[in-house]
Amino acid sequence: MTTVLVTGAAGDIGTAIAEVLAPRGYELALADHPSGGARLKETVEACRRLGADVKGVTFDVTEESAVVDAVHELAPLGGVVNNAGYQGVFAPVDAYPLDDARRVLEVNVLGVITVLAAASRAMIAAGDGGALVNVASMAGVSGAPNMPAYAASKAAVIGLTKAAAKDLAPAGIRVNAVSPAFVGPGRMWEAQVAGQAAAGTQYYASRPDAVATQMISMVPMRRYGSVHEVATVVAFLLSDDASYVTGVNVEVSGGSV
Repeated sequence: MTTVLVTGAAGDIGTAIAEVLAPRGYELALADHPSGGARLKETVEACRRLGADVKGVTFDVTEESAVVDAVHELAPLGGVVNNAGYQGVFAPVDAYPLDDARRVLEVNVLGVITVLAAASRAMIAAGDGGALVNVASMAGVSGAPNMPAYAASKAAVIGLTKAAAKDLAPAGIRVNAVSPAFVGPGRMWEAQVAGQAAAGTQYYASRPDAVATQMISMVPMRRYGSVHEVATVVAFLLSDDASYVTGVNVEVSGGSV
């Protein structure tokens, strides 16, 4: 049975990914930061009810020794979903706090590299190939006002995905990314609406309900995506149905560019 590691598994998208993978015959290792332990336990239990062989683990993706130890314990790995992330505060670049920018980049870029490096070494050692999926964002494709650090971090994830796909292809390891646009309902949607409303720039209104309407109007399909719609794309990229797909960033955006 193939083991798939999902980081950020206690979040809205991470939980959806876990629940989509649960009935598909994978052995799941669901990971989150130690501070997310209670929600992680709920996700683990939900996946067990769906019939999965699942364990929950906690570690900080920015701590290399913790990541390496976890990967060593979980190996052999057939797949990894690099989903752990930090959205950061909402402010234009001229007012963006550098301490927060450092944290965004540490989690969203260095954290992804740390997990990707440790997991790929384990896959190379096992000799059976594998599939890795990095969760990026449309903010990294087209930019997003009041989110300079987050947009930069997700653009970096897309570039990393393309470079790693070339590096790891000789070992039979595929590396792809998914870039969601507006996704809801849930904590991330609510935080983004509230954050943009509070930012006080020309791009969005000052009332969260008005911001939500503005965001939806920007999407050609005139709705936000569901976490399930993101998760099913991740599941495809992990599967053998995507056996000739690598180095690709799939935009799950409802037509947004």
